[in-house]
Amino acid sequence: MAVTDSPYQAYDTSEAGESLPPARSVRDRMIPPMRGSVLWGWLGPLLVTVFGGVLRFLNLGHPKAVVFDETYYMKDAFSLITWGVERVTIKNADKAILANNTDIWEKCTQETLDKCASYVVHPPLGKWMIGAGEWMFGLNPFGWRFAAAVIGTLSIFVLARVARRMTRSTLLGCFAGLLLALDGLHYVLSRAALLDIFLMFWVLAAFACLVTDRDQARERLVAWYESSPLSPHGPSLGIRWWRIGAGVCLALAMSVKWSGLFFAVAFAVMSLLWDFGARRALGLRHPYTGAFNRDVPQAFGALAIVPFVTYMLTWVGWFSTNTGYGRNWEQATSTGNPFFFLVDSMRSWIQYQWQVFTFHSGLESSHPYMSEPWQWPLLLRPVAFYYEGKQDACGVKDCSEAVLGVGTPVIWFGAVAALVALIAYYVSSRDWRAGAVLLAYAVGWLPWFYFAISDNRTMFLFYAIPMVPFMVLAITLCAGLLIGPSAPTVTGAVPVRRTVGAAVVGAFALLTLINFWWLHPILSAELIPYTEWKARMLFEKRWI
Repeated sequence: MAVTDSPYQAYDTSEAGESLPPARSVRDRMIPPMRGSVLWGWLGPLLVTVFGGVLRFLNLGHPKAVVFDETYYMKDAFSLITWGVERVTIKNADKAILANNTDIWEKCTQETLDKCASYVVHPPLGKWMIGAGEWMFGLNPFGWRFAAAVIGTLSIFVLARVARRMTRSTLLGCFAGLLLALDGLHYVLSRAALLDIFLMFWVLAAFACLVTDRDQARERLVAWYESSPLSPHGPSLGIRWWRIGAGVCLALAMSVKWSGLFFAVAFAVMSLLWDFGARRALGLRHPYTGAFNRDVPQAFGALAIVPFVTYMLTWVGWFSTNTGYGRNWEQATSTGNPFFFLVDSMRSWIQYQWQVFTFHSGLESSHPYMSEPWQWPLLLRPVAFYYEGKQDACGVKDCSEAVLGVGTPVIWFGAVAALVALIAYYVSSRDWRAGAVLLAYAVGWLPWFYFAISDNRTMFLFYAIPMVPFMVLAITLCAGLLIGPSAPTVTGAVPVRRTVGAAVVGAFALLTLINFWWLHPILSAELIPYTEWKARMLFEKRWI
């Protein structure tokens, strides 16, 4: 199989519809063919996903401890599957849980329900997902980490498939999946009951849906162009299920953490720009009017109305019970009027959302592992999720078990170079893939600078996890550029550039594997000598 299955640089890299070689049909220009085996297009990503899944599920219940912010989310999740809302737990509930005692709730009477309602500052979906694992396997470390491991594993497959679609190369798709499987921060968050891995997954899933929708919309445009009388505005493209799916995924991202809203706005704009560009690239006389009349109304439904309805549905537990924080159930039901019940419930819910907003705006408490957004790409302050020192337990006197929330340096430092190169490439070529990756990365990163400057907000490296798939895509696109088009020379020989490019990309993959292997003991709480733990602190003063 060729290193890339199609001419990587030769197909429609612009949304402006520039003149292209006459030998290429409108179809090939608008929708570059997906070369290579369809079977391997699925099997390759699946094999990489299995590899990543084995890494994530192996000894998932270790350490048998409450790791970092698991103390909040695993109890909230258990409360949701028990009561439908988050409730206050007893003091020392973590110790009780680790002792297999699930009777952890404060005792409440009808008169003290308000005191038992827990004030939580994130929407419920991520905790419902964690709770699904607890429902299946119990309130134990494996149970509350199960959903994160599933979602982290699935994200490898999604990324491999979307990278394949963007590059038209199965091998580059598998390369992207492999890099995500070997990223340290992704690995750690796939083995911890925190919310950020779920946010990352739904953002990536939305992006994948929109990339698929882009291809499908262009397919429908070309089919119309080839078979119907032409018009200056172009056709209506019918129901675009992939864009509706993207709207659902973006709502689910916001239902995990509100930072998903940044992606929802940016991806909606990106999708509409793709619509404008597709009609222009087809050569329509009035492409923008056609897009406004035929694409924008449906986009509003898919990327505004659908997300709003979906987001509200994730709060069904709060609306349907009388024990949620700020619920005001008695007041809402006092008249017996369904309309008053709905209006008063919405009033209470909006008031609750405002309280959460003010909480996040004023979150300035200091933390030893907090960091600034500018530090994230260089991994200058990772988060110690777990650390325990032991004596005479590993063949030497001083031993360590640690889970350090840090990315694989080869990937993260390589991504910095790739993103800079991608900026230059986009400026020179207007390649839609480069633009999409740069936009997604910027949306995951730049808003945090505002919070750092205006609110001095407490932030951590793992807030960057939604950026990681797009870092990998940046590296993958640059790998495709290094390797070059698949067309042989006149003599039939493989160009030297492809040989050298393939060697460089292969070496990068090997270095990533070695780097992950070296870090693995401090990502998975493996018991090692203290000296080996310390040797893995890349920046000793910042990583410890």
